[in-house]
Amino acid sequence: MVMSQSLYKVLRQRHSECDITVMAPAWTQPLLERMPEVSQSMALDLQHGELNLGKRKEIGRSLRDAGFTDAIVLPNSLKSALIPFHAGIRRRVGWRGEMRYFLLNDCRRLNKAAFPLMVQRFAALGTASAHRPPEDIPRPSLVTSFDQIHQAREKLGLQSLSRVLALCPGAEFGSSKQWPAEHYAALSNYLLRAGWQVWIFGSDNDSLMAEAIMADIDDEQRERCQDLTGKTSLGEAIDLLSQAECVVSNDSGLMHIAAALGKPIVALFGSTSPEFTPPLTDKVKLLSTQIECRPCFKRECPYGHKRCLTEIKPEQAVAAIHELAL
Repeated sequence: MVMSQSLYKVLRQRHSECDITVMAPAWTQPLLERMPEVSQSMALDLQHGELNLGKRKEIGRSLRDAGFTDAIVLPNSLKSALIPFHAGIRRRVGWRGEMRYFLLNDCRRLNKAAFPLMVQRFAALGTASAHRPPEDIPRPSLVTSFDQIHQAREKLGLQSLSRVLALCPGAEFGSSKQWPAEHYAALSNYLLRAGWQVWIFGSDNDSLMAEAIMADIDDEQRERCQDLTGKTSLGEAIDLLSQAECVVSNDSGLMHIAAALGKPIVALFGSTSPEFTPPLTDKVKLLSTQIECRPCFKRECPYGHKRCLTEIKPEQAVAAIHELAL
C-alpha cells in the first residue's frame, strides 16, 4: 500500500485534475488518509483471500453510477479484477495473471527484467507504456499533522525530552526476518546511555518480542524506553514514527512507512532481499550478511541457526546510525 502512492503521484503528474478513489481493506485507511493524492477511499469488506463471487458482483454493480472512467488493478489475482468488471468501468488496466484476460481490456504482459522493482510495476500502470517503467518515479511521502501527532503523544504520555530512536522489531512474515531481541536491546542500551529515547513499535503480535527487548534494558535507562506494541492504531504509529530521529527495522511494513516519512532507516535483512521491495529513500543503510544460504525467503530458518540475522551485530547498527543521524 505504501508503494502504491507512487502510482497515485504519477497519475497526478499526468492528469492534474483527476479524482483518485482507492478501494482497499479497511485497515489501510490510515495510510490512504495521509496520501494527499487520494481523493477518497472505499473500504473493501472482504477478507484476505476471500473469493465470494456474489459479493464482488454486488459491490461492482453498486459502483455503476459512480462515474468511474478508469480502473487500475494492482493485485495480479483474478478475483481482484471482478469488481471493476461488474462495475462496467470503461478502461480496466492491470498486469496479466490468473487467466483474467476477459476481465481487463488493457491487460499487459510483464517483462520482469524490465521492471525489477514492485514500485516500477505499480507506477507503469499509470502510463501508456507496458515496455519500460516511467523515468524518475516519485517516491511515497506520507503527510502527518501537528494535531494528530500531539493527540498520539498525549494519549501515550510521550515527552519530547531527547532524540528518539524507533525500533520496529516485528515481522508478520516469520521469525526469519527478525533480528534477535538481545541485539535490539544492546543497540538500545548504547543509545539510551548517549541520552536518546527509544520507542518500540508494533502490533499485539510483537509484544513478546518487545518484552524480551525490555527485559535486557539497563534498569537506570528503562524509563526512557517505551514499549508501544499493541498500544497504537496504525494512524498513531505513523504519526509517532514521524517524530523519530532514526528508525531501526526488520524488513516490514513499518520500514516502508518510515521511508515514506523521510526518516533515516537502518534496515535489517535476513531471509529476504531488498532487490524487489527496498525502502524507497536515500536515507538508508541496508544491513545483511553474505552467508551462502541467504536469501532463502523462508518464514523460518530451515537450518535453525538464523545466522543471516544473528551475525548482524549491534555494533554495525550503531555505526550505521552514526552515519545517518549523528
